Amino acid sequence: MQKCNEYVDKRIADYKNEIQLIKESIASNDQGNSEDDDAGNGKLFNDLEKNMEHLNDATKTKEHLKQIKTNIDSTDAMLGSIVKTNIMNFYISTSIGKIEIDDDTYFAISLNSPIGQLLKNKCEKDVFEFNQKKYLITEVI
Repeated sequence: MQKCNEYVDKRIADYKNEIQLIKESIASNDQGNSEDDDAGNGKLFNDLEKNMEHLNDATKTKEHLKQIKTNIDSTDAMLGSIVKTNIMNFYISTSIGKIEIDDDTYFAISLNSPIGQLLKNKCEKDVFEFNQKKYLITEVI
């Protein structure tokens, strides 16, 4: 959970920084007020809009992470579970991809993702197939 929060916090900070830089560029171009500046501002406004959308998505992800309860003891895979298989390990949280912790690799996935849906409510020794590979669940934490 800590790694997921660090990842999302960095994304939020990066988007906020980029938005600030774009706003400064727009303000700088407004002072010059030539036709080239107007065309440049159009691109800057598009970049600003895209970064605002990315920031909004990252903020929603942060809110989603706050809803995950890490102290629930369940033998079934659910939001907040670590699922270890014979092929790879998963952390059911949000789709941010590969996380390295100590010498172990986990893939942070959303419960709504295709593999998240396959893992939902599965428990130790259950088998499922994904991308023509058979996975054996060895542990649910």
